[in-house]
Amino acid sequence: MKHLFTILTILISYCSCAQQAESEIKAESPTHINYTTQTVVPELNNPWGMAFLPDGSLLITEKSGKLIHFKNNTKINISELPDIYVRGQGGLMDIKLHPDYANNGWIYYSYASPEGDGDGGNTAVMRAKLNNSVLTNKELLYKATPNTTKGQHFGSRLEFDNQGYLYFSIGDRGQRDVNPQDITRDGGKIYRLNADGSIPIDNPFVNSENAKTAIYSYGHRNPQGMTKHPETGEIWTHEHGPKGGDEINIIIKGKNYGWPIISYGINYSGTTFTDLTQKEGMEQPLFYWVPSIAPCGMTFVNSDQYPDWNGNLLVGSLKFQYLERLVLENNKVVKREKLFENLGRVRNVIQGPDGFIYLGVEGKGILKIIPKN
Repeated sequence: MKHLFTILTILISYCSCAQQAESEIKAESPTHINYTTQTVVPELNNPWGMAFLPDGSLLITEKSGKLIHFKNNTKINISELPDIYVRGQGGLMDIKLHPDYANNGWIYYSYASPEGDGDGGNTAVMRAKLNNSVLTNKELLYKATPNTTKGQHFGSRLEFDNQGYLYFSIGDRGQRDVNPQDITRDGGKIYRLNADGSIPIDNPFVNSENAKTAIYSYGHRNPQGMTKHPETGEIWTHEHGPKGGDEINIIIKGKNYGWPIISYGINYSGTTFTDLTQKEGMEQPLFYWVPSIAPCGMTFVNSDQYPDWNGNLLVGSLKFQYLERLVLENNKVVKREKLFENLGRVRNVIQGPDGFIYLGVEGKGILKIIPKN
């Protein structure tokens, strides 16, 4: 009887959340009719990350293991990448420039690395410099352990905060009951490093026995969105839930975000793995999706190019193949809108230095959102 009651409660929750989301979308005036998309870089398979260089050219990561420099309408393949373990969701993933790139030339990227003991790979972060079309000065900053042949949940996004710390995500690697709640293990975490890869002395677990001292927060599933709030400087993430329960979180030092002890999702099979959606000592998400949209990529709009979107949060949907616009008031989502439905699997979304929004869409390439008039 208790099991039946739990299932009924979850089903009711699913229905109410889905109706609420749908009603919010219908209530929102369709601002996207003022905009269209323009292909900037065509014919890309899985453009996982992108970063603009000071000259306006673009670095693009393909999950298959290619780093492309798009300059003067030409794709240039960058050589001397590290060994990359391409399997399932893993490969060459995010890319980010150092905030002072113009002076130091450091480029940061995350990838699935086979380095170390054991078969398979795990998420790593490296920095390097670009000399024409060659990576030089490569420095491995972090390599998660252990290696595994599992193809799930590598993460992985990169972001710098206003103090110059580097944050990155590593998913639970398909081991939900082992990694996310254990600070002595990698996986299911948000990490923070100094820009040179050293551990900040005020990281929350530097004095905890056997802890992975790069950990900044834990209890995550598979964060594939990360961005800095343009006003507060806070690091925001989103992560994939299982069936339902994708989350948006503001990352706070040392906090436990609950996975898999609390969740608004259920197993893909429809069975439950927890009766809890909240528990003392565990953070509640700022927002969660039921049903899941499979979020990937995220950015705040802080640009005069889109006056009716300013301050909004944009999130790509892999599952439903659209861009979602979230209207926020006091860190609460008050409206949602589906933008460019049937666009394709949106893998990444960033705001470029020119103020325009750029989308990485699987099987298409890099698209730019522009006004219609």
